[in-house]
Amino acid sequence: MRVGVRVCPVLFVCACLVPTGHTEALLYPSDTKHTARAAARMEKAATGLLAPVYEPLAEHIVEEFQLAQKEGIGIDIGSGPGTLIIELAKRTRMHWVNADINPHFFPGFLERADEAGLAGRVSAIFADAQALPFRDSYADVIVSRGSFQFWKDKRLAFSEIYRVLKPGGIAFVGRGFSENLPVDTARQIRAAQKKEDREDSVLKYSVAETESEMHAIMASLGVEDYRIHIPRPPGADGINYGIWLQIRKRTIPATDG
Repeated sequence: MRVGVRVCPVLFVCACLVPTGHTEALLYPSDTKHTARAAARMEKAATGLLAPVYEPLAEHIVEEFQLAQKEGIGIDIGSGPGTLIIELAKRTRMHWVNADINPHFFPGFLERADEAGLAGRVSAIFADAQALPFRDSYADVIVSRGSFQFWKDKRLAFSEIYRVLKPGGIAFVGRGFSENLPVDTARQIRAAQKKEDREDSVLKYSVAETESEMHAIMASLGVEDYRIHIPRPPGADGINYGIWLQIRKRTIPATDG
């Protein structure tokens, strides 16, 4: 049975819900796969090298989808340390849920949210993108940055996102930067990532191939109202700004009687 979830700021919930016809999603926290060390490493990146990314991205999302005065539920899948959620909560009236596969992020996330004066405005819940622990038509907005490339079954994950969105709801999923990130900042981040030569570096993927994959997934799910955005701000030649998929869930036509 699907359940709607609103988690209080001091409660972590493990939801073990199996999507129909699929049994490979991780349905409970795995301390061997998703460790405290991994969470600490990502928190270091989010507060260091990637720190300049989140404010412009939150500003872009709020402006693009007119969220400043909107109320309702927002979910960030794979939010990790929750940096993007905190910036979104500062700029909207919505309640934001950090839905991540690694619960080791949650204590630090909630502490930082409290320090930002956002206690009660955010929640945290263990979630696998391929088996989201929310009822149908639950969220007004779903976002995700830098997570979808790790989803083993992207088609299933995007079908879950579509299921959880309310009719008329928006999803904004991708990797990289928003177009309003200053070019000099983007160049510095990419240069540092190239120097690190990480295996998961954003430099080591094809934007064109990712675009084709996104089109194929949307076609397979029968989703027609979507847009793929590849940011290319002036002066950014040679800088990978990433790729973003915007989805709007079809509204349900009103019926007479």
